[in-house]
Amino acid sequence: MKKVIVIGGGPSGLMASVAAAEHGASVVLVDKGNKLGRKLGISGGGRCNVTNAKDQDELIKHIPGNGKFLYSAFQHMDNQGIMRFFEDLGIPLKEEDNGRMFPVSDKAKTVVDALIGKASSLGVKMLTDSPVAEVIYEEARVAGVKLSSGKVLAAEAVIIATGGKSVPQTGSTGDGYPWAEAAGHTITELYPTEVPITSNEAFIGSRELQGLSLSDVALSVHDAKDKTVIRHEGDMIFTHFGLSGPIALRCSQFIRKVQKKTGTKNVIMKLDLYPAYSLSKMEQDLKHKLESEPKKAIKNALKGIVPERLIPVVLTKAELDGETTYHHLPKGAAETLAAVIKGMPIQVNGTRSLAEAFVTGGGVHLKEIYPKTMESKLMPGLYFCGEILDIHGYTGGYNITSAFSTGYTAGKHAAMEDTY
Repeated sequence: MKKVIVIGGGPSGLMASVAAAEHGASVVLVDKGNKLGRKLGISGGGRCNVTNAKDQDELIKHIPGNGKFLYSAFQHMDNQGIMRFFEDLGIPLKEEDNGRMFPVSDKAKTVVDALIGKASSLGVKMLTDSPVAEVIYEEARVAGVKLSSGKVLAAEAVIIATGGKSVPQTGSTGDGYPWAEAAGHTITELYPTEVPITSNEAFIGSRELQGLSLSDVALSVHDAKDKTVIRHEGDMIFTHFGLSGPIALRCSQFIRKVQKKTGTKNVIMKLDLYPAYSLSKMEQDLKHKLESEPKKAIKNALKGIVPERLIPVVLTKAELDGETTYHHLPKGAAETLAAVIKGMPIQVNGTRSLAEAFVTGGGVHLKEIYPKTMESKLMPGLYFCGEILDIHGYTGGYNITSAFSTGYTAGKHAAMEDTY
């Protein structure tokens, strides 16, 4: 019976342990924390968004960080397979907005307990409070691991499922990167993704919009030539340091990409308050509104069109005096206002830290990994899965789909006789 060690008790590590045991291996799961599944336990706001029901091509589109690498892993375990897996464990799932799949219980603990229970029933030995000091490589292949206690565990295969550097309070502190480098692997630059965005705009510094939530709006990132790099529609919130909420998080990784490409810190984003409207329709409706109330100061006429707390900022961006009435507006003012409502520029200067991000960008270079097995091309018997790989998706069930899929693939193949 082949001996397999899995390092890390998060979603990918737990799934890898189950898959390896199901395929006949003797499995030991080691984790430095005092309990398994900590990150899984807080995912989806504590409800655990286990996957996303979108079709495979759409799923890949929502994993902008090398999602195409997952096509091979999806042959072993895709989102449909993940759903069947949990339902077979007695966890009924329900679909919510945008394809997000949750346990009917609305409790992440249900998912964590089921995974741990499944691993236990398959004979997986689980060692908590057992930090790994090093992965042992002998004669150009994996030989096992050495724990911080000094104890050595021998194995023919080791799966590194230690996560990235995001949400470090759950144990994801980048432990696996040095072990990968010791095997000759390249770690691409690590950076925060799915993270709030920072801005030095005066209205952010004054905190006048702090806590203002906007629904069904669009946020876009623009390059130096004002070309749209990415655009997302949905909900967002202004904070004391910048922008947050689902669509801001989705845009965040593209801030860094524009900064790297242009060599400048400041990047322009645009907020569209009416993404379903064309600019001409916005102009038409705005003119009609202003003309129907010609004696009103435009700051009052805009109520009902622009969120009240946002009106002073919109007027400042349009370079208009809010006390002015319609008949005293300069020529073209309505068009200018419509343009700001449809694309209010917001200068941003970066994001919050990697520790504050939901997801780590970068990781083990994918050219050094066999996509069909998750085995290292450089060190036989060494496998990787989950966030330690240079794969990242949007929130909404995409990252956890990648974790479960790569975890299952790594576990299955680690249990088999050497493929390469």
